Amino acid sequence: MPAHRHVDHRPPATSADELAAARWEDDGGPTPAPAPSREAREAEWLRISAELTGRFPAIGNRDDVIVTCEHATRSGAPAAFFPTLAQVEVARSVFAPHDPGTLRPASFGDEDRYPAAWGAFCHEAAHSAHSKWTPADEHEGTAAAEAAAMLEESRAERAHLARRPGDRPYLRAVVRDLVMDGLGTKPPDNAWSAAFAAGLILARRDAGILDPGEAAPVEQTVTAILGEPLLNTLAGIWTAAHQVADHDGDTMLDLGRAWCQALGTPPTGPEPATEDGTPTGGLTAAIGDTAARVAATEQARRAREDAEAAAQAAAAAARAAARRRDARRARNAGDLAKAVFAPNAGPVDPADPAGTHRVLGSPVRGTRTPTPAEKAAAGRLARGLRAAAYRERVETRTASATPPGRLTMRAALARDAQRAAGAMPTALPWSSTQRRATPTPPLRVGIAVDVSGSMNRATGPVSSAAWIIAKAAAMTDPDSRTATIAYDRHLTAVTRPGRTPQRPTRFDATGGGHALAEAIDALDAALDLTRPGAGRLLVIASDGVYSTDETAAAARRIAALTAAGCAVLHLHFGGPFPPRPIPGAPMLHLPNPSAAAGEIARAAVAQVAATR
Repeated sequence: MPAHRHVDHRPPATSADELAAARWEDDGGPTPAPAPSREAREAEWLRISAELTGRFPAIGNRDDVIVTCEHATRSGAPAAFFPTLAQVEVARSVFAPHDPGTLRPASFGDEDRYPAAWGAFCHEAAHSAHSKWTPADEHEGTAAAEAAAMLEESRAERAHLARRPGDRPYLRAVVRDLVMDGLGTKPPDNAWSAAFAAGLILARRDAGILDPGEAAPVEQTVTAILGEPLLNTLAGIWTAAHQVADHDGDTMLDLGRAWCQALGTPPTGPEPATEDGTPTGGLTAAIGDTAARVAATEQARRAREDAEAAAQAAAAAARAAARRRDARRARNAGDLAKAVFAPNAGPVDPADPAGTHRVLGSPVRGTRTPTPAEKAAAGRLARGLRAAAYRERVETRTASATPPGRLTMRAALARDAQRAAGAMPTALPWSSTQRRATPTPPLRVGIAVDVSGSMNRATGPVSSAAWIIAKAAAMTDPDSRTATIAYDRHLTAVTRPGRTPQRPTRFDATGGGHALAEAIDALDAALDLTRPGAGRLLVIASDGVYSTDETAAAARRIAALTAAGCAVLHLHFGGPFPPRPIPGAPMLHLPNPSAAAGEIARAAVAQVAATR
């Protein structure tokens, strides 16, 4: 049987504190002045009450309710709502063990420190928003009215969750910490108490507040006391109560009568008294087990949320570190590009772009005259790149009521019909099409040539391919820019941005190491390969025989270029080692150097067209 009422429709009785405060000075003397420490604590509770009142309209959907924090509510419950006073009382004890000076209910999120207290606050807010019915005086105190009030508990919370689903954890905390208050300290294991336990806990399960597994101990105990048929009948009653409107008190009282009749209790009589000799402990243990299960679920949920928050924080920190790393790398790439493409610059050590230590042995061995086949291949590639970068004209269609344009008879007849009907003509019989050419963007082509020792047999085809691509890109548009870097462990500029190579460069491939990642950084900084606004292509001429770290560093740069819309092409001309693809760079295997020009043209055009 319920120990305290959460919704008291009668005005509360005057408390002892109110009587003491109302005494006249000549009727026993004034109330002793409180100690300063007590005054400070009372001031804190007044502040908390005001802050709870400020939060109440959003939660209780009412702006006329005053919330006060009392030593004990006048109903004896942890929290109570008095409709006649439009007042909610919350016992200060539900905020334990927090000191009132640390409570900040006005700060969103502070309620997570005291979920049970906030759950009691939300529960009373649910009553203020959805418990709109009041039993008639003749029903007050009857078993049917008490059953209806019990059914109202889960009905109001279910309606509240439909409006504010985020309050579920707090309502669960009420079940975990304060539900025993609704059943008394040690409810007897009789039919009426078992039915009330089912109506307060199992009904909350069906309302979506508790999980089925959490309510299993109470369900088993109640089934043993009532029997499964009777429990199913009671479940049908509280399920029907969940569908009752907020103002429909008659239906709630009818359901209360049905509850009493199912239990064999006279609806118009008082609640059944506790029978002497009735055993106790079964319901108490089941409710405690349910509370423990709810606590375990909430602890797991908090741990999961903490882990997710930690993962999100770690991911955010990783993204920030990546941004800082990218910015630092961009600055270093700019410095490296200036050093590599400086006038008369020789080989540059990526680890020492300032040239503190002089690097000897340039792989460039002069130039040669292009062959007719190379010139023809450059022309074909230029035409293909121009076609790949071509943009269709943009067509804009407009309609108007007057010429110029093309007359549409259907719209003209509709306009005449609108005039004949006396309506405002809205049909537009004249249409016109404007075609605007979209400028073809220029090209930016970066070429990275591997001059390590494993490429010694492929220097001729590599030289030819690099010149064909650079010459073709320059022929497509006057604003196109190309640059070529030869790399081993050092970087050497072959052609600089803005300068069209007139003759193929001869290479000497005898170096060691592979600074492809740094070569890509320098080409990106010099040609803006990651910036939209032009057709962009990176060509890598290499056998791909790198160390794991060199391959991973190059793959990261290639992935960034691809994500930015830059095409990447890997050319392999054979050599002493089998080809090794570079992740993210489609490889074109060219074992026959005489067919390289045509194959390069087709592959380059396909890559540029695919990333337009």
